[in-house]
Amino acid sequence: KRAGEDREKQNKEFQTTVSDQRATQKLLKAALTVLQDFYGKGAAAATAFAQQEPAGPPPPAGFEEYKKNASSGGVMSMIQQIISDAKAMEAEAIRSEEDAQKAYEDFVKETNASIEAKSKDIVNKSEEKAKAEGELVETKEAKEAALLELEQLSNYNAELHQSCDFVMKNFDLRQTARDEEVEALKQA
Repeated sequence: KRAGEDREKQNKEFQTTVSDQRATQKLLKAALTVLQDFYGKGAAAATAFAQQEPAGPPPPAGFEEYKKNASSGGVMSMIQQIISDAKAMEAEAIRSEEDAQKAYEDFVKETNASIEAKSKDIVNKSEEKAKAEGELVETKEAKEAALLELEQLSNYNAELHQSCDFVMKNFDLRQTARDEEVEALKQA
């Protein structure tokens, strides 16, 4: 979400930069056209003015006569350079915007793939957890059943032990009584 918001801000900045550079180019081209029209028509008149003697006293000692700098391109070439710079800045902004958009799209693809993988992982782990919980319930039930059976067997063992103890304690008495009964029957 934050990446989308950041991308929107970057795109707004790009739109502003490009529109500013295009407006700058348009204004400067218009100014250049006006200057070219003015200086183009007035070139003959300017040449005539330039050949006249300068008005006023000659320059003071140590100063040379005023001349146009041969290496300077003048105002029109400076405007032309600014237009070229504005075009270059616009092209750079467009390249940067394309790179940023591609990076954003790659980020979104990676993020969506990661989210999908994590979702699948969650589903798989939920299934494993449910299976483990089911096995736990079955194991607890089996344990309770085994404990109940063990308790029943222990109780049965105690009952058997009691009856065996009774039989063992009374064995001699019963045997004596039986022998007496058998003797009595023999005598009768």
